Formats: sequence, C-alpha cells, structure tokens
Amino acid sequence: MRFTIKHEIRNRIRIHLYMKSMTFREADTFEYYLKSVSGVREIKVYERTADAVIVFDCDRTNIIDGIKNFSFENVSVPENVFETSGREVASQYYDRLVTTVILHYGKRLILPFDVRKLWVMAKTVKYAWRGLRTLKNKRLQVELLDSIAISAAVLTQDYSTASSVMFLLKIGDMLEDWTHKRSVDDLARRMSLNIDKVWLLTDDGEILTDSSDIKSGDKVVVRMGNMIPFDGEVVSGEAMVNQASMTGESVAVHKGIGMSVFAGTVVEDGDITFAVTQTEGCGRFDKIVKMIEESEKLKSSLESKAERLADKLVPYTLAASGLTWLLSRNVTKAVSVLMVDYSCALKMAMPISVLSAIKEASEYDITVKGGRFLEAVAEADTIVFDKTGTITKAKPTVVKVVSFNGEPEDELLRQAACLEEHFPHSVARAVVEAAEKKNLFHDEIHTNVEYIVAHGIASEIENERAVIGSYHFLFEDEGVRVPEDKKELFDSLPDEYSHLYFAKNGILSAVILIEDPMREEARTVVEKLREQGFEHIVMMTGDSEKTAKRIAKEAGITEVFAEVLPEDKAKYVENAKAAGRRVIMVGDGINDSPALSASDAGIAISDGAEIARQIADITIGADNLESLVTLRMISTLLMKRIRFNYRTIVGFNTALIGFGVLGILPPATSAMLHNGSTVALGLKSMTELLPTAH
Repeated sequence: MRFTIKHEIRNRIRIHLYMKSMTFREADTFEYYLKSVSGVREIKVYERTADAVIVFDCDRTNIIDGIKNFSFENVSVPENVFETSGREVASQYYDRLVTTVILHYGKRLILPFDVRKLWVMAKTVKYAWRGLRTLKNKRLQVELLDSIAISAAVLTQDYSTASSVMFLLKIGDMLEDWTHKRSVDDLARRMSLNIDKVWLLTDDGEILTDSSDIKSGDKVVVRMGNMIPFDGEVVSGEAMVNQASMTGESVAVHKGIGMSVFAGTVVEDGDITFAVTQTEGCGRFDKIVKMIEESEKLKSSLESKAERLADKLVPYTLAASGLTWLLSRNVTKAVSVLMVDYSCALKMAMPISVLSAIKEASEYDITVKGGRFLEAVAEADTIVFDKTGTITKAKPTVVKVVSFNGEPEDELLRQAACLEEHFPHSVARAVVEAAEKKNLFHDEIHTNVEYIVAHGIASEIENERAVIGSYHFLFEDEGVRVPEDKKELFDSLPDEYSHLYFAKNGILSAVILIEDPMREEARTVVEKLREQGFEHIVMMTGDSEKTAKRIAKEAGITEVFAEVLPEDKAKYVENAKAAGRRVIMVGDGINDSPALSASDAGIAISDGAEIARQIADITIGADNLESLVTLRMISTLLMKRIRFNYRTIVGFNTALIGFGVLGILPPATSAMLHNGSTVALGLKSMTELLPTAH
C-alpha cells in the first residue's frame, strides 16, 4: 500500500494512504490489520481523511514494512469485527452535531427576523407537547420545566432566548446519547463471543474444528461449563443452560431434544448436541447492547440515588419559579429560574461517569458488567481467591507421569488427555498440552464422559471404567485401590507438586504430577490490596492442606481453607456477607461458580471456564493479577467522581437560581451557563480516572 508520513515523533507516526477517503469497512479492515502487526500498541484510523495514527514500541522499520505489505484484498476480517464496530455510529453523531451547529448559526445570518420568529414558534409547539406528555405519568419531570421555560420566553417575545435554549438542549441531548451509546457499545464488544474452536459431531466421532468452518445443519457438542457458540436446535442430550447474557434470567433453563438454544448462553450442567440453525452474527451484538441498556446492573446505588433526587427536585424548581413571579411580577426572573434544573445534569453526568469508568477498565483488560459492581469493589473489605489458575499461574504444566499399572507413561498420558480435552479447566489443559508436545494424538477411544464438579471425570475406555481427578474423588468416592506392590512408590510421591489421579476398573493406573507455581506478582498484589483497605484476604482451594498452606505462605495470605468443595466456598461468602462484610470472589473454574454468584462482585479470570466468566460480574485478563489493584483504584476514584459531580451540580445550579431570582442573570445567560456546565461536567466525566492510560 502506498502512503506518506505526515508527522512523526518518537514511537508515534501519522500516515496518509493514497486515497481520498475510506469506507467504514475499509477503515475497520486497515485497523484490524495494523493491530496484528508486531509492536503496534495503539492505532486510530480516520476514514474521512484516509489517515492513521500508530503508537508502537518496536523498530520503526517493522511498522513501515507492515503498512507497505498491506492490501485490502489480502486481509480476511471476521464479520463480527464489522458487526461490532462503532465507527459508523460515531460518524453519524458527528455529522448530526456539525449540521445542528451550522443550521443554528446559519439561520441567524441568513433568515430574516420574522421568518426566524415563526420557526421558533413552530418548534416551541414540539417542546410544549413533550412537556405535557410527561404529565401522563403523574410526575413532574425536567421536560416540563424545559417546555414552560421555552413557552414563557416566546410569550414574552424573547425569541432569541427561546432559540438558544432549544439549541443547547438539542446539543446536550445529542452529546448524552452519543456518549451513552459509545460506552455501552464498547462494553458490548467486550462481552461479544470470541469462540475459535468447537466440537463437531461426525460419523467418525467428535472433531475439534474451527468455528468459522461450521455450516448450518452441522451438529455441535457442548458440555458442562462451555458456551453455546451458535443458535440451534437440540438433537440429543439434556442440559441446564444459563441464558443471563441474552435474557437477563438468573436461573438456568432446562433444554432437551427439539428445544432451541442460543449463541452466547452457557451449559451449567449436562451436555447437549444441537443442529446449527444460525452461524452469521453469532456475536448477538445487538441483543447484548439491549440487555446492557435495560439492565439495572448498570446503576450503582449512588447513581440511582442521584437520579431519584433529580426527579424530586423538579417540583421545587417549578415552585421557585412560580414564587419568584408572584413576588416580583417579573416574567424574566421567573424564566431565569426555569432555565436551571438539577435533573438534566444529574441524569447526564452520573451514567456517563459509570460508563466511562467501565470503558477505562476495559483498556486494562477488565470487563465490568455494571456500575453497581464497581461500587461493590470500591466498598469491599473481603476478597476471596481460588488457588489454581488464580493465585497460581493460569498455565500449570505436567512434570511427570508415574505409572502404577505397567503401561508406558506416554500411553497413560494419551488416555488421560483423551478424557481431559473435553473440559475447561487449567489442569485439564495442562494434560492435553503435555500430550500434544509429545505428539500423542488419538482418536476418540472412550464412551460419553461425565464431569463431576470439583472432583473429576468418569468414562469408559475399552469397556473399562476410567476415572481421573482428585484424591477424594478416586479413593473415597470411587473406592480406587493402589496396587500392593506400588504402595511404597505411592507414599514417596513428591509433595511439591499437585497430584492428578487416573484409574481404570478401580485400580490406580497413574499419578500425573502437575507443577502449579505461584504467580510472580501474587505476593505484591496481596500487599497492595491490603494497603488499599482489604481487611480479609482469603484463599480457598480443593487441593491438599499441605500444598495450600505452602502457596498461601508464599503469597502472604494468612486466611487459608484447603480441601473445600464448591458449596463450601459459597457458604463462606454468604456467611461473611451475613456478618456485614462486602465480599469479592476471584476464581476461574466451574467449581468457583457458586461463590462467584453469591459474592457482591464475582471476578473471573479471562481464560477460565466459560460458565465462570458468564456468571461473574467482572472479568480480568489472565496475564497479571495487578488488574485487581487497578480495578480497586478505578472503582474508588469513580465513587469520588460521582460524589464530586453531585456536590458540583447542586452547588452551581443553586447559585444560578439565586442569581436569576435576584435579576443578576437574564434567562439566556442562565440557560447558557446551565447547559454549558452540564455538557462540561459530562465531558469531564468522560476523562480517565487514572493518571496515565494503559
């Protein structure tokens, strides 16, 4: 691609493609391509001018060569990138704003006064009708104040004031709509599906297949803890499906043969095979946006309180205006009071503050599903961690396979991987990856597998019952025995590793030693969280007490609970809440789901089980637990911003009302200052809470 460099400073370059402009799809394609170039940190593409600003942290030559090699024809962009792009919407709002400003001031320059007067009178009817319509709700709302103020200005023949008020109201409404839609769309994009691989059912068994290769009519298998990637109809199996992402329902719904399932929902229990009916638009972006916009989860209690107060203050503003007229018989002073209300600013600044905080969090790879969860994080005094994949690294590794039945270690690893590959757990992935590294590929050698939460997996391999999982599951629930001649070997297994047990026909076949080292940043993060005000930092795990205490000591955690079941974690959270504490739960597995759901704010690790991410209120990136510290900072600063906005709005608008009553400010000036301050506060609420961007 031919281009010129328009401007360049260290690690930042602005280029112009040899094009007059780009279509929205071309701009999205170019941005998608540039994000894939190694070393690119940030990218902004301007479709109107065919320019791009690139921020990078690599050799400049790498960026130049990348752009030279680009062509629109050779880049394959997933359809959901275009589906979830906010570029066209942003352009539409920009055009509307510019058109509104040009028309407003153009009319003043071109149209005669009498024509402008008729124009203002005609538009007044629309605002008056909008205000009267609010009376149907038997509530006095800000629209009524606007309509009375505009009508009063027209009746007193102050057409300039009426025109300015309508212009400012329109600009304010557009800015609010634009900011809200942009913030909601950003959140929805974070929540859209991103499923690369699915299990396709063929005549030869289940095959792990790219989701992009799936066609309508194909049969896809989804098991417990996994997300349903497409719309379809169940052809076999039964499952309880969590549909919260689509419908907002908190209770899982039963799905059986002949029933419809939807993309983006998650199998909580059981497994199903469904025939795909819809592959296009599987991100369900529009439905996610609608769910977010309708959900009360977006509102923190402070935000809701401010909005309720805003509505309550409308009658008082109306009464103050009436009283001013009665005492002064001065319509101008009365209209000046009507030009100012608390509701507009409160209802604009508060949601924008929350949505902007959610957007800022996303820049740190943190997805927050609503404002009240940020409030919960800000006020929490207790944080509960799962161990595996949370305090320890998200990628445990297999160190050794110890054979107890004489079979080769590689053969036992192959069989274990065959069972484990169907389930979303970090330990299961470790087994599968160990087999792949040794090229231990396999056909499906087992019958249907059954996942027992927090215990393990049961199936049949060549007519032998095969089980793999925890010590409790195999030796206490399943009654597995250690071969007599191998007891000494069993007792000598090293304690520094986690143990995964594999048995066939009730006899121990192998123990897989898993290295699950603690995250390097865990201790530092724990210390920072303690400094941020967390009084109780707890670790809970189903692992052995010896392993749990060792990890907890390394992480600086003093409250530790070992060998716990999922219900034990949830019970601890519920008891802590009953004692008056605000509790956050951090986990990544299916067995963490009950506790995530029970907590004030459940936080899931991004590469954990789908069901954990679905139930969780917040998702953080798997790379670094520092996200928790960042999340706490954003949440605390958001609550401070909301309180500041509240005080500023009430104080400033009260002063404006006072100046209007005293006759110091005319209506047009009151309207300009009120609407200007509202927009300014809204724009300020859109700024980043943290001092530096990610």
